[in-house]
Amino acid sequence: MPKIILEQPAPTEASNRTGIGGNNKVLKAEESATVTAYCAAEQYDIAAVANILKNAAYQIDPYETGLYPQVVHIEVPNQTPSRRVEGGGITTGDVFIFPSGTVVSWDVPDSTMSFLVSRTLVPAAVHPHPDQLEEEDLEYLEDPTRESSAIKGDTIILGTKSSSNQSNVTHDQEDPDDRIRTVDTVLTKIAFSSGLARSTKLAVLETLLSTYLSTTLSIPRLLALGSRLPYTRATILQKTGQLLSLRAQLNLYSELTDSLPDLFWDSKHELGLEGYYDMVGRALDVGIRIKVLNGKLDYATEIVEVLRGQLSERHGVRLEWIIILLITVEVGFAVRQEVKEYRKRRETEKAVAGNEKGEE
Repeated sequence: MPKIILEQPAPTEASNRTGIGGNNKVLKAEESATVTAYCAAEQYDIAAVANILKNAAYQIDPYETGLYPQVVHIEVPNQTPSRRVEGGGITTGDVFIFPSGTVVSWDVPDSTMSFLVSRTLVPAAVHPHPDQLEEEDLEYLEDPTRESSAIKGDTIILGTKSSSNQSNVTHDQEDPDDRIRTVDTVLTKIAFSSGLARSTKLAVLETLLSTYLSTTLSIPRLLALGSRLPYTRATILQKTGQLLSLRAQLNLYSELTDSLPDLFWDSKHELGLEGYYDMVGRALDVGIRIKVLNGKLDYATEIVEVLRGQLSERHGVRLEWIIILLITVEVGFAVRQEVKEYRKRRETEKAVAGNEKGEE
């Protein structure tokens, strides 16, 4: 998978202070971390997600971005030894849960995310598919020298410089050597996470469609040979339903085809969050992949139309044979009746002829 590079504000003196508990340290430029997107369900019930996480002692929307319920944000400590900072502190990762059934983590251990996705969030999942879990991993770096973000090459570089007017911070500020986790930085992460979640959701549909098409590979060959298609009415209806479900997930029940998700409409325009979202889409070829997916769906629709045509033809032939059988039965009854009447007339004629001879 391609990797993304984000660039955002570099730290001023105010940006080198602590976050929660004084342990939110900025990563050194040479230290890369991982951002991972998971898709394990068709959708998430966001209200249920929030309740589950609150019961697990997580704080929902810790920086008060105001984007709940379009996304649920929590912080997760990363106690991996390699992620420890000077002084023995630990880094804090971010997790974003989207209604589309995707979860995106920033610098959170795989074991923690595996438990969260496969165990903790399952009760809030709508039509979960743990056996078809889709993951996408990207590397990212934090750049404390820039105020804007961008995508370059294969790595995400997340700028962490605080702008002069950035004061909307909800955490205590204790250690001047630690940075403040600003709301704008979190919003930027949400923007890139939304784009990555979109790509991961699309990957799930691509896998489902590939699996679906693999079950229809023999149909064109059988048609070319003039052979009879070995599909029952129930199988044809099942394949039709599967195809309609895939098309609905792509075009109706998700934000895959939206140019801009709803969560960005009320965000601060000067942050350029919609631009970050579009950058991810371009970097991961989401637009092209959607067109390719729609093309494959059109092909699958043609295959289903062939199957439905065969089903209609079979039904028509069956009705014709039923009609022929009924006509045959009716003709048989009519012939039987005619034979009975003929015999009855013959017996009557013989009786009359016998009476006439007796009178003579």
